[in-house]
Amino acid sequence: MNESASRPLAGKTAVVTGASSGIGRAIALQLGRAGAHVTLGGRTEDAMAETVRQIERAGGAARAVRLDVREVDQVRALVAGAVTATGRLDILVNNAGVSFPSPIADADPEQWRTMLETNVLALLVGCQEAVRAMRACGAHGHIVNISSIAAQRSDSGVYGATKHAVNCIHATLRSELENDTIRAVNIMPGAIATNFARNFDPAFVAGIVKSAGLEVEVKKGERLPDEVMETLQPALAQMLGHPDDVARAVLYAVTQPIGVNIAEIVVRPPKQIAL
Repeated sequence: MNESASRPLAGKTAVVTGASSGIGRAIALQLGRAGAHVTLGGRTEDAMAETVRQIERAGGAARAVRLDVREVDQVRALVAGAVTATGRLDILVNNAGVSFPSPIADADPEQWRTMLETNVLALLVGCQEAVRAMRACGAHGHIVNISSIAAQRSDSGVYGATKHAVNCIHATLRSELENDTIRAVNIMPGAIATNFARNFDPAFVAGIVKSAGLEVEVKKGERLPDEVMETLQPALAQMLGHPDDVARAVLYAVTQPIGVNIAEIVVRPPKQIAL
């Protein structure tokens, strides 16, 4: 097999936010193994360092940057650092996201602020910086926004509202870039086996874990160990997708010819769960 087939992203530079775990980590691994030089952005340095090692063992190149995507300057620096390291930017994946599913009457407004700044503001800044960087180097680029099937429902709460905003931003950006050699891609995952639900009611999460035959103490805000997630997904594959499912969709979209725009992809397990 020649390199163009086995490493279709050789010579490309990619940035992935929210890359410490779950979907972001899977996307970074997929892009790195396909030949891209990947800059991982996230909050957990040790986890990202291990992902960098995995990419390098597979013959790829990667670097990790600890950041808080709610800080505009840090998102700008993340993109700028990737450009400085390689001289270009070809792929940006806006994956960082958070959910606090409290009822509106009971919620903490600071949690709303966190969702808006993480899910919407950070994504907007990432898109803006990526467009500027891709135009500057003349890239045939892709901006991938990770939304959610929550954006397909009108009653999906404040989190869903942020993902409706993502879909609107995506559609606007796609129109703005029609005459550029930059394509916007919107990926809407369903329920995926990640620690996304760490801020959900612990009893709800514990019930899902127990249905897979696992006995694990669940504390609100804390991540479940990787080994639990790896056991949970195969046991509940009908209603929980694997992060690799989303990563493969991203790889498919960003390896299409620039004359093709894979505008939207929904990735979900066979059985639907309301998010």
